[in-house]
Amino acid sequence: QVQLVESGGGLVQAGGSLRLSCAASGSIFSINNMGWYRQAPGKQREMVATITRNNSTNYADSVEGRFTISRDNAKNTVYLQMNSLKPENTAVYSCYAQVIVTTPYYRTLEVWGRGTLVTVSS
Repeated sequence: QVQLVESGGGLVQAGGSLRLSCAASGSIFSINNMGWYRQAPGKQREMVATITRNNSTNYADSVEGRFTISRDNAKNTVYLQMNSLKPENTAVYSCYAQVIVTTPYYRTLEVWGRGTLVTVSS
């Protein structure tokens, strides 16, 4: 079984920074795409940033230039550095990973973390 566990959320003032981490654990052979998504109260979940195994990145227009996604393949971990935070960035941030496992047979799992709350005060 594979799990993703996020950390690093919390309360921050507008203009501040936070760094989120998401570590994958379990019987992992390798991980392809990873990403961060968020869901604000009363809104649908949206993509924030994604990163391939070869570190190609993609960002939502609203965070481009302020957020940076990165990953450490040796640690099966993805990060999201968030700078110049705005109140509208308040949401539950969840990580996602395409995890390749080989037991009991080779297949790709779509795994989600439970999320971590980021609150940006004005």
